[in-house]
Amino acid sequence: MALARTDLMSRARSGDGEAFRALTEPHRRELQVHCYRMLGSFQDAEDALQDTMLAAWRGLERFDGRASLRTWLYRIATNRCLDVLRSARRRPAKQWDIPGIEPPEPTGLGEIPWLEPYPDALLDGAISVPLGPEARYEQTESISLAFVTALQILPPRQLAVLILRDVLGFHAHEVADMLDTSVESVKSALKRARAGMQRRLPVTTDREPPPAGNSPGEDAIVAKFVSAYESADIDAMVALLTDDVFLSMPPVPLEYRGRDIVARFFAPIFGSGRRYELVPTRANCQPAFGVYRHTPTGIHGSGLFVLALAGDRVCAMTAFEKTILPKFGLPQSLPGAQ
Repeated sequence: MALARTDLMSRARSGDGEAFRALTEPHRRELQVHCYRMLGSFQDAEDALQDTMLAAWRGLERFDGRASLRTWLYRIATNRCLDVLRSARRRPAKQWDIPGIEPPEPTGLGEIPWLEPYPDALLDGAISVPLGPEARYEQTESISLAFVTALQILPPRQLAVLILRDVLGFHAHEVADMLDTSVESVKSALKRARAGMQRRLPVTTDREPPPAGNSPGEDAIVAKFVSAYESADIDAMVALLTDDVFLSMPPVPLEYRGRDIVARFFAPIFGSGRRYELVPTRANCQPAFGVYRHTPTGIHGSGLFVLALAGDRVCAMTAFEKTILPKFGLPQSLPGAQ
């Protein structure tokens, strides 16, 4: 195996693109997830991954073998993501744009309009990689929308250190080498990042844990939610929500916390005569749906919903724009007409 890798490296350094792909392809999925955690945007993560691979191809002569190829690729990817974060070229917030529906006064305004979901179909092989001994989070927890959102609040250097240390489990000296800094600086940044995450992540100690993904318990909640939404039954949907349920809809910055205000948000949508169909999928290891609206011209996509569960209730709903549907293999329209 070592001889084969040595031969591939020699060929790749000689300009063999197939050898380079053979070396880097095993790490591609996990690097894309790493970029997603850092950037919070599926599209930005795709772009950063492409930049990473191009930089690795061009800089392969500088790979000296002191660290593993995987670690070297993480170094490149992390610094490409830091460049994006520092450039501030992120997706701007948008105004509410559903005609004829006036939303209630929000309880808060979102700070992360660039947030996008990540398809579970692309997580295969990416969150089951062996972690270093320093990892503190389960891989499914660290890809959840709540976790990724909290990460985005951190300053760029703290964000990178926390992911590399607490999510991926790299040693402090490895992280210091990746970021061209000292071990003491890494430890200081990690301490501040942990404090920041503790302030930002929702308190879950009093909540029931969610049912396992794709379990009968999860399936039962999902079925009730679909039934309530498709039949525009506001009472049935509200009965599924926790008291502190949280609704957000990036890039629209409106946020709503609490069952009563979320009910007030959906009441005019359900009462407007609009009819919807939900197509199940999964995002960020959470149940999700493509949302399609019946119109005179057909059944057209209107967005993507991602749910977070607590016990047998929905504790968070995040709505995304319809432009994300193709990333989940979902069509822009469904067959049939109203």
